[in-house]
Amino acid sequence: MARSQHQKKIILCISGMAGSGKSTVAKRLARKYGLRYFSGGEALKALAGEVGFKLAGRGWWESAEGIRFLKRRKDDFSFDKKVDEKLLELATQGNVVLDSWAQAWLLKEGFKIWLEASTEERAKRIAERDGTTFDEAFKALKEKDRLTKIIYEELYGFSLGEDFSPFDVILDVTMLSEEEVFHTLSLVVERFLYDVH
Repeated sequence: MARSQHQKKIILCISGMAGSGKSTVAKRLARKYGLRYFSGGEALKALAGEVGFKLAGRGWWESAEGIRFLKRRKDDFSFDKKVDEKLLELATQGNVVLDSWAQAWLLKEGFKIWLEASTEERAKRIAERDGTTFDEAFKALKEKDRLTKIIYEELYGFSLGEDFSPFDVILDVTMLSEEEVFHTLSLVVERFLYDVH
């Protein structure tokens, strides 16, 4: 279903902790509805490369280099501020899907979805994605979650993964396949953003 020229401005924000599947479903929704896709994580990763971090390998955020950049971000909020300002600017143009942690709190408009999943399930998915062991993925994920929560608490004052007040929909994806998540969110998007009954 492509977007009609007469439709209202669409701003869709997908959030969720690492391994919840937010990037995968955000990209698929953008393709399905003819919307532009922007990833806060990819923009931050690009900035990391610009200041000398090595970006090679799958599962970069859970790698030693990715964790090192998280620690740098914890001490220097300029990376996050730059990315979040750009995403806010893109949101004002509309017809976008934002894959972002902070935008749900920063945006005054838009439809916001949180994907919830247990730490164990997220670690399992990351281990499968990156070809690592569950224990390695679980350990890296716990550290990534801890640092990410500190960054957003100190920078914006919200508790990532604990405060769900900005969200219009919270979907527990722990027991759902990628297809089930995509199908469910397609129904949600069509009902609430495109008025399809």
